[in-house]
Amino acid sequence: MGEMSGFQLGVIGALFLSVASSVSIVICNKALMSNLGFPFATTLTSWHLMVTYCTLHVAQRLNFFESKSIDMKTVMLFGILNGVSIGFLNLSLGFNSIGFYQMTKLAIIPFTVLLETLFLNKQFSQKIKLSLFLLLVGVGIASVTDLQLNLMGTVLSLLAIVTTCVGQILTNTIQKRLNVSSTQLLYQSAPFQAAILFVTGPLVDQYLTGQNVFAFKYSPIVLGFIILSCLIAVSVNFSTFLVIGKTSPVTYQVLGHLKTCLVLGFGYTLLHDPFTERNIIGILVAIVGMGLYSYFCTHENKKKQLNDLAVSQIKDTTPLLAGKNMDIDSHEAKKLNKDSLV
Repeated sequence: MGEMSGFQLGVIGALFLSVASSVSIVICNKALMSNLGFPFATTLTSWHLMVTYCTLHVAQRLNFFESKSIDMKTVMLFGILNGVSIGFLNLSLGFNSIGFYQMTKLAIIPFTVLLETLFLNKQFSQKIKLSLFLLLVGVGIASVTDLQLNLMGTVLSLLAIVTTCVGQILTNTIQKRLNVSSTQLLYQSAPFQAAILFVTGPLVDQYLTGQNVFAFKYSPIVLGFIILSCLIAVSVNFSTFLVIGKTSPVTYQVLGHLKTCLVLGFGYTLLHDPFTERNIIGILVAIVGMGLYSYFCTHENKKKQLNDLAVSQIKDTTPLLAGKNMDIDSHEAKKLNKDSLV
């Protein structure tokens, strides 16, 4: 029971860290891009990952965690896949309307459920599916405004969905199958993610914005916000791997939509963004969906733990019963031998 309580506290801590750091970085980046005119999102992400790797390298040198070697091919492909997924998401935002981009993010949950069902034989109950449906409807009402379709944008969105889903499923699968921690996996894969984005980021950003990141005039306040964004990103990247490893890719996406609702609320409160009745209704529906998802997941996990406990108890008691039966059988055999001798 003590180990289970510790695990639950670890999950709660990971979820809280993920929400707090993600909301913080969204507010920081919004100020950097909207107010200070720094539009280079993909290049900024490569800097985030480089700072994350450097921070983890220092932590590893100071023995805060132990580095564990992972197959180089696995780590390289995993890192490149995650880097490419970030690039596709940014390109999807560049080629589509905000509304269609939000629909792309919403599609990640059902596609993840489909992939885990088909390839990992994972079962999702009808109650879980209903709660996810309510969540997606709520976030859709709150955040999706205009839907403008075009062929290139649709293709990029599909690629973003596929690479993001596969990357997050692998984040969970690699940690469990190779018995590595979230910190160890992030430490090994961050250089490859950073490298692919560092090479492609400036090209993607120049194509989307028409500006060169190296020709941008960096004022002290812009540099200050970039440094702050990179420092927060260390926590964001760490908590992302931690949450996916301790829970599941679907739970991480549910958490992501909670962040969306919080960002909308903070945007209205702190930045005075427009807020309508539609936003309020959508957020309320999404919160109901999240609450139901959390309740059903907790209920099903407890049920599974009780079943596992019952099975383990049966396994523990079976040898004792078998031993008693063997003693009885041997005693009867001895008695029969005595009778036969007489």
